[in-house]
Amino acid sequence: MSAYWICVYKAVHDQDKVTAYAELAGPAIKAGGGRFLARGNPEATFEQAEVTRTVVIEFPSVEAAVATHDSEAYQEALRALGDGADRDLRVVPGWEG
Repeated sequence: MSAYWICVYKAVHDQDKVTAYAELAGPAIKAGGGRFLARGNPEATFEQAEVTRTVVIEFPSVEAAVATHDSEAYQEALRALGDGADRDLRVVPGWEG
């Protein structure tokens, strides 16, 4: 079953660090089987939503999503990000109802 990384940027403190993170994170995520589905600020918000950068990435499974996060390549990206942003990153399983 597929799984999704959902990442919301609560605050960006250093755009250069975010850019450095993105340059490293993209290849690490793709190497882990991730596929970017959405990336950017919302076009519309509802129900107390915030206008914050949001990224949605599809993975083949929860295990692949977690393994990608824990990979050395992605951890290198996180080190580059450092304190450059406050983010909320979660892995949500896909639903096949």
